[in-house]
Amino acid sequence: MVRSSGLLTRQRDPVPLKSIAVTLSINDFVAGVSATLNYENEEKNPLEAFFVFPMDEDSAVYSFEALVDGKKIVAELQDKYQAHKRYEEALSGGFQAYLLEEDKCSRDVFCCNVGNLQPGSKVALTLRYVQELPLEDDGALRYVLPAILNPRYHLSDRCEDSCLDLKTPIVPLEDLPYTLSMVATINSQLGIRTIQSNCPLSSIDYIGDDKTSAQVSLAEGHKFDRDVEFLIFYRKVHSPSVAVEMGMPERYSDSLMGAPSAMVSFYPDIPEEETSTKCGEFVFLMDRSGSMKTPMNSQDRSQLRIDAAKETLILLLKSLPMGCYFNIYGFGSTHEAFFPESVKYTQETMKKAVEKVKLMLADLGGTEILTPLRKIFRKTPIPGHPLQIFVFTDGEVVETFNVIREVTFHSKRHRCFSFGIGEGASTSLIKSLARVSGGTAEFITGNDRMQSKALRSLRRSLQSVVEDISLSWSLPPQVFAHMLSPEQTVIFRGQRLIIYSLLVGQIPQEEATGEVCLRYTLRGKSYEEKVTFSVQPKPDDNLTIHRLAAKSMIQAKDFGFKETSLIYKRDVLDISLESGVMSSFTAFVAINKELNEPVQGPLVHREIPRPILFGGSSAGSRNYSSKFYPRNLFMNKEFLLYLPRSLLCSTAPVPQPPRSILTGFCGVMARMPSGEEPLSPMYRALQQPHYNQTMKCIIHTDSRPELPHLAKYDSYQQENSGYIISQHFIFCFLLKGSKEHSMAQLIYLQNADGSWDMNEDLAKILGTSLEDIKASQPTKVQEPSIWATMLAVIWLHAYSKDLKNEWGLLERKAVVWLHNNAVRGFSKFTRTANKFMKTSVSSSIFA
Repeated sequence: MVRSSGLLTRQRDPVPLKSIAVTLSINDFVAGVSATLNYENEEKNPLEAFFVFPMDEDSAVYSFEALVDGKKIVAELQDKYQAHKRYEEALSGGFQAYLLEEDKCSRDVFCCNVGNLQPGSKVALTLRYVQELPLEDDGALRYVLPAILNPRYHLSDRCEDSCLDLKTPIVPLEDLPYTLSMVATINSQLGIRTIQSNCPLSSIDYIGDDKTSAQVSLAEGHKFDRDVEFLIFYRKVHSPSVAVEMGMPERYSDSLMGAPSAMVSFYPDIPEEETSTKCGEFVFLMDRSGSMKTPMNSQDRSQLRIDAAKETLILLLKSLPMGCYFNIYGFGSTHEAFFPESVKYTQETMKKAVEKVKLMLADLGGTEILTPLRKIFRKTPIPGHPLQIFVFTDGEVVETFNVIREVTFHSKRHRCFSFGIGEGASTSLIKSLARVSGGTAEFITGNDRMQSKALRSLRRSLQSVVEDISLSWSLPPQVFAHMLSPEQTVIFRGQRLIIYSLLVGQIPQEEATGEVCLRYTLRGKSYEEKVTFSVQPKPDDNLTIHRLAAKSMIQAKDFGFKETSLIYKRDVLDISLESGVMSSFTAFVAINKELNEPVQGPLVHREIPRPILFGGSSAGSRNYSSKFYPRNLFMNKEFLLYLPRSLLCSTAPVPQPPRSILTGFCGVMARMPSGEEPLSPMYRALQQPHYNQTMKCIIHTDSRPELPHLAKYDSYQQENSGYIISQHFIFCFLLKGSKEHSMAQLIYLQNADGSWDMNEDLAKILGTSLEDIKASQPTKVQEPSIWATMLAVIWLHAYSKDLKNEWGLLERKAVVWLHNNAVRGFSKFTRTANKFMKTSVSSSIFA
């Protein structure tokens, strides 16, 4: 049944939102999105409606307009204070008014206010924005349109002015009074290999024989029972590219929006190498707020978040290199540290930490991370061991912008690897922590395994540091490159690099080319990649590159409405107003004063409903293999519906009846890779990173021109559930399935140096007896632990091969330990082990 509170009129007429239409345009690695919300007031009184929606934190909103009964009204971007004042004055005067703004507590949630909608009036609100799209490990470009917005957890505090306080009613899916349509156009000179979607598509139409363009549309009748996701595979994804976009002719030729803007994209194919260096201070911050007692997703018997976190912590501890330092903090309303100071990683300290992890509960109340972060930063650095922080949280922490500013202030002496757990995690927090510190961000949703993504980040933190990063330009005479992107100090293997720059000066009228060269050093070896491009700018009505460049500049200085310093606030306001890209200090406001007379009668308030998805949330209902396509729900958030406040304040999952689960990708060209194995992780140690690296811009001209219209932005340079766990707790929170169960048991038994002891527990996992293991031990293998370690490694390769991305690092520790103990004759020993265990593993695994 439909809930009547705030949803319907007394005559049970539909609420005003009628439909949502999304037009998507993807060019190489960026997307332009235009979304239209169609309203109709079927009531007898004027109406005020709210629509709350999230989108990715990296999105740049630049346009907002209304079509009222066929008449177009374009909103103006203004100082937020002035925009609110105009909106309230318009409502008081009885005029139609529309307001669009960021939430004050989170940069990835937006609120659209529709005020004084006349009886019988039809309104189409159109919002436009641009965004960079993320790349997956397999090179797939991903776009996601989530079906719902899940709750954020504000258990200890909440921003008073947050639009998250708006209540939004819930209705069953079949009673949802609006529809969704979507059309996507994809263009890339890299060549489109294939397009995949988890939702039915009407068709995939390729334009031209070279497959550089395609059009995709969602099949009619799509319901909000799952996210809409596109995976786009380019044929030449590693090829560097440069796109030059024409500026606005009416602006000064050396201004932010007047000069041509260039977007340089590099996706270096950095070689994977092992090193023998073992250093680093690894600090793990684990969210222990009450919301961590909720399941990872809404499927039956889904693992609790706190249990998945504990399993992940043990896996991380087992995978650390000998000789490093580590510590673990739990945070909520208060915080607890395992050790007063970071301790050296030994068998004794690892075992003590694992025992403490066993007892961890989600019992610390709220989500306050700022205090433990400051405590960590106040610690004396350990010489030769650069600080690496791993943050795990499932919600939006208190004082988000203060946390980001704190991490930014200490970014030269640490890297932060952040993880958003579940569908409610804030992209504003998770992505900003990684971006400002040179780390990486991961989101764990639906059926994703936290262990896989955590180990991927740990492998990145153990990589040798890419040094001496520089970007050089070779341009025609009298053309200069003015860098807009922040300095890039770290490049990880598998990471894409996008850089924005203005091209100022005398652009040649005839066809001319330029060249950009990326250079970097890895383990003493120099690498470079070059790309030649046309300097003639191409027009783009959306000014996609200019807007994204402005967004990157805003991100570097905008720390929230209350936390940004006055000098940065001035810069953010200037950049925002000049580029038309929304910030914490600006809002869009549109007022229609062309009515014959002001709206009469009492203003009725209506809130837009969200669907209740039977059988699980949109994320949980999807079941295509995350092994091949790790999901990140909040990488691309678009128009979604919001949960009621009653759920925002609750840590209990919404009860949902079971239903069949959709499996597989659908679509004309849908393809599921079969037989593919996860990338084999190499055990690599860490060299001390040089965090003071700078991005160099070499311009091949005699002198650099003055840029008076960009000088005003130079101030950036001036301010720089618990339950008691038994002794076999590890068995209680594993994912169902004997493979994961047995693998976790085996990992639990591994020693800090990488070896295994020969005992009854190991024999049970191997499916044999301790006596039989001893009898099978070759006479040339004198130490029982050597034979036990070889059998454990062979078992991992034989029975848990598809989870190698999780155990790869600790397996490398075991192999290194065997070599350090002067083990010889691996081929013969492997044949003996295979015969004993009835396996067929190659001896090359011990190379």
